[in-house]
Amino acid sequence: MNPSRRQLLHFSAAATGVLAAAQPARAAARPLLAPRLRVGDTVGLVSPANATFEREPLKIAIESLQALGFKVKPGQHVAARRGPFAGTDAQRAADVNAMFADDSVAGILAMTGGSGCNRIVDKLDYRLIAAKPKFFGGFSDLTSLVNAIHRQTGLVAFHSPVAVSEWNDFSVQSFKSLVMNAEAAVLRNPVFKPADDLVAREERITTIRAGKAQGPLVGGNLTVLASLAGTPYFPDCRGAILFLEDINEYIYRIDRCLSTLRLTGALGQLAGVVLGRFTKCEPGDGYGSLTLDEVFDDYCLPLGVPVFRGAAIGHIKRKLTVPVGALAEMDADAGTIRLLAPAVA
Repeated sequence: MNPSRRQLLHFSAAATGVLAAAQPARAAARPLLAPRLRVGDTVGLVSPANATFEREPLKIAIESLQALGFKVKPGQHVAARRGPFAGTDAQRAADVNAMFADDSVAGILAMTGGSGCNRIVDKLDYRLIAAKPKFFGGFSDLTSLVNAIHRQTGLVAFHSPVAVSEWNDFSVQSFKSLVMNAEAAVLRNPVFKPADDLVAREERITTIRAGKAQGPLVGGNLTVLASLAGTPYFPDCRGAILFLEDINEYIYRIDRCLSTLRLTGALGQLAGVVLGRFTKCEPGDGYGSLTLDEVFDDYCLPLGVPVFRGAAIGHIKRKLTVPVGALAEMDADAGTIRLLAPAVA
């Protein structure tokens, strides 16, 4: 990197941090809520990210949504492909916009994650979305769209299973309680009882800094979220509870992304942090690595806010549905997130 470019990046990061710190505290406001989904509703199936390369996963996805009690309307380009993506940027964005515009569609779920959502985040019709609020859900690369929709419209969107996810009982019940039953639910890990061991070794919660905190939930996949830093689609972190997860990233990359969030000023504005699962995030090649424990301690402990790790959020089989923009209370000792009001109307 040449010196002038390095200086420019340094100045830009510093300026972003100063501007973020100078912002007033987040004003209390009621989020925009989508109507709850009901059995018999039509759910639009879209592919804003990766292509689906075989017919079988699409068939299974449709059958899964039908088993939840929904009718399914596939997007016009849900089975399209351009390179790794499910069609061109224009096609993928058009499918999302069309589903929000379609009055016969009650909610919208992404087919899969992967990559590509950042390419269309500025192509969504946010005025349309605000005028016709609907359930919108997905995780992983969908972190871009879920957070952008909330930031641009105030609509609570959902870090939820995608259509091709495993819809096991835990994932289904979490989804239903928030999205269909409109419960002000307590989000907690599944209870795991060891069959032949003295202690549980799965679904464990680690308290990094004790305490409780209240605020709107924001977050999702760490690397995707960090890629939005400095854009109008990055979440408002003032007084927020940030939840994070990731998969298949070397630990130094996790460190780099957290450093990005710190340099923007976002971490210093938080009320609390919930760390989900960092699946297969391991040391890379080289002279050595910090551990994830050390990285999380380095960035989270100086914040002076409650933090816990191990929430059932991320690239795992049994996953919680988390409403981005909903007001909640986290308890770092109990390892829970309690919604202060329903996340749908």
